[in-house]
Amino acid sequence: MTLTDLRYLVALAQERHFGRAAERCHVSQPTLSVAIKKLEQHLGVLLFERNPNEVKLTEIGRQVAEQAERVLREAQRVEEIAQAGKDPLIGPLRLGVIFTIGPYLLPRLIPLVHELAPKMPLIIHEDYTSKLAEQLKHGEIDVAVLALPFSEPGLVTQPVYDEPFRVLMPSGHPWTSLERIPAAKLAEENVLLLGAGNCFRDQVLQVCPECLRRSPLQEALAGSSLETIRYMVASGLGVTVLPSSAADDASRMNPLLAVRPFAEPEPYRRVVLVWRVTYPRHGAIDVLRRAIFAAQLPGVRPVGPSPRRAAVAEPVAAD
Repeated sequence: MTLTDLRYLVALAQERHFGRAAERCHVSQPTLSVAIKKLEQHLGVLLFERNPNEVKLTEIGRQVAEQAERVLREAQRVEEIAQAGKDPLIGPLRLGVIFTIGPYLLPRLIPLVHELAPKMPLIIHEDYTSKLAEQLKHGEIDVAVLALPFSEPGLVTQPVYDEPFRVLMPSGHPWTSLERIPAAKLAEENVLLLGAGNCFRDQVLQVCPECLRRSPLQEALAGSSLETIRYMVASGLGVTVLPSSAADDASRMNPLLAVRPFAEPEPYRRVVLVWRVTYPRHGAIDVLRRAIFAAQLPGVRPVGPSPRRAAVAEPVAAD
């Protein structure tokens, strides 16, 4: 029984499909299938129930898969400890970012991280919060940039910045005569939202629960990304709520758009770094946090102690 066998087992347990599990493990389906069968023979138990349309874990298979995940995490920790002992700033850092942060943070962040730690390239994973949390727990990524609320056992959460929300509207909209927009006024308009399942959509609905009153229309106008929604607003379909990093440059980049802040109390989201409690490359996390501070995203307010002023003056020495 090898670590590779356990990786195949965990992949199949999570995907419940031989083809997807094989693709995830970068092997052929017959290779994975034979390995699982040999593992079952070695253990003397049936781990999976197989039928034409579904692969299901047996009860003993579920227990074995859970233990295999723990073994793989601990095996990975051996490598992480060794790497941290050499130099935490050498080797790739696997970074997860949610969809509503990545397009605005990454263009600023990557050059700064490269300047601070030139031998630590970033491997980027963009996904929803729930998927990134699972990838963190399974050791598939090292650290993630997420928005609160978020809490998971075994994961450390460190605040980085608060990001206020803005109202984005067509440039000829009557609200352009206002300096600030009361949140209650959103109920008067077609508010374009992200599709269901996106955490930023839920945060907007906390600001304006009435925004779903026209359910059929809202679902028809839901956007797949903040950029898509910006285009829809520019075309005159309605207004929207965006984080400041996605909104503050909008009118400069597109004369068909106008941006206004909210009236007090100004809604905002808190953005955090998240990593496993056992992750040993603390120097890499520190560099990432310093680079996020130095990125100076439009409108955001740093949270927590400020990093050293010389953050981008020279590469960071190894811990």
